[in-house]
Parts: sequence; C-alpha cells; structure tokens
Amino acid sequence: MSGGAVRIGIGYDSHRFAAGGPLALGGLRIDADVHLAGHSDGDAVCHALTDAVLGAAGLGDIGALFPDTAAENAGRDSVEMLALAVAQLREAGWRVSQVDLVVVAERIRIAPHREDMRARLATALGVAPSDVSVKGKTNEGMGWIGRDEGIAVIATASVVRAESAA
Repeated sequence: MSGGAVRIGIGYDSHRFAAGGPLALGGLRIDADVHLAGHSDGDAVCHALTDAVLGAAGLGDIGALFPDTAAENAGRDSVEMLALAVAQLREAGWRVSQVDLVVVAERIRIAPHREDMRARLATALGVAPSDVSVKGKTNEGMGWIGRDEGIAVIATASVVRAESAA
C-alpha cells in the first residue's frame, strides 16, 4: 500500500424528487409523499458516502462498482451497496475512521432522523455512531434545491490502514 496512514475521500450525489414515497435517505425509509428518483433506491446519502469511502482508499466510485446499467442494481438497497464498498475497503487493507455528511434539502428535515441515520450508517461502515456526523442544511430558497426539486449530499470519509486499528 502506498500513501500515509490516514486518507480522506469526498463524495457528492444529488437526485430529483419523484411522486410517491417512502423516501430512502441515510439508510432509513422516511414517510414522505416523494422519493428520490434513481436506478437503485435513490438514497443520495448512501451514494455520496460510498463515493467518499471508495475515493479515500483509491478504489474508484459507486458507478464503477454498481453500474446503473446493471439490472441487478435496479431498486437495490443503497445501504447494502455501502456495506459492500466497505468490505472492498477492508480487503484493500483500510478501515473507516470517521465520516461527515451534509444533506442539502429545502423541506425534508434531517434533525428528526439524525440519530437513526447515524446508527444505521455506523453499522454499515463498521464504526460507532459517534464516528458518523449528519447535518441538514437548506438552500435558503435558491436554485433547484430551493425550489424543492430534489436534494444534494456532500460526504467526507477518513480511512486508516487496518493495521493502525486500535
């Protein structure tokens, strides 16, 4: 393995809203009148986080691992995809240390779901919930997010060499 003992990855994802719920977000099924349009379940939190984890270890991105042209990925659970990416990370000699997420949405509120998201994501990542930060922000009515057309997520992940595990 090359590189230092700690690496950082960044992930981004956005999805349009489509009619009908529930909304898959952060590994949860949230009661809503919309869902995120996508080939899988559309969970933009898990997608951004998967890219951040894979990027930190230099293992590509979610599209290479789970192409949207593959029939087996249609409607797929994004938490399962995240867990499989974490397994690849471990095979490459790394483990997740900490993640930080920002969900940008106009009307979908993150605060009521934050602790459940942290717990669900922590399980998939193999870390403690205290190692998962989830924040919600609005776009103050500006742009496509402000018009409530969809959401965007920015994620960072730090990974450490597995032998650095304490």
